[in-house]
Amino acid sequence: MIGKLRGIIDSYGEDWVILDVQGVGYIVYCSSRTLATLPSPGEAAALAIETYVREDQLRLFGFSSDNERDWFRLLQTVQGIGTKVALAILSTLKPADLASAIALGDKAAVARSPGVGPKVAQRIVTELKDKVPSFGHVPSDVIGLQAELGDKRASGPVSDAVSALVNLGYAQMQASAAVAVALREAGEGAETAKLIRLGLKELAR
Repeated sequence: MIGKLRGIIDSYGEDWVILDVQGVGYIVYCSSRTLATLPSPGEAAALAIETYVREDQLRLFGFSSDNERDWFRLLQTVQGIGTKVALAILSTLKPADLASAIALGDKAAVARSPGVGPKVAQRIVTELKDKVPSFGHVPSDVIGLQAELGDKRASGPVSDAVSALVNLGYAQMQASAAVAVALREAGEGAETAKLIRLGLKELAR
């Protein structure tokens, strides 16, 4: 099995790249995010590889990090998710944003991926929500704080506060966790401005 390839970029396709490794050209299928991180043809690159062997074919899937590859594997444990849909999800969401969406139960974010309808998105959120170790580099305490928001994030002051913090340059995970802390302190009826103020206070620690 191939776990990693390092070579020279030969050419690109819509969802693949040919990586020349000592004269052998490997066709490697990648998410659009991974393809965007790769250099121009003629330059060196390395990819984490997932090898799929079937009776009639052998396919290589490439990733910019081991974390992205772990998510590719994890997504396919959900019923109805194959390699194509898993790559589509990873093309739409960064691993950290996917972890955030699952922790928050934000099926709408997952459903933005091509080929993922509401039912499949719900299965992804439901079946993967307890697999915290697989979230990769997302601290369990942050996941827990995000989960506290639950459906509250869908609309209203909580959603507005999270969006405001994201617009200020904070990552989605950071913003969600900070607003979760703010909501805990301020109470359910807190207004957007107060949640933003308390959220910024939490982020400044």
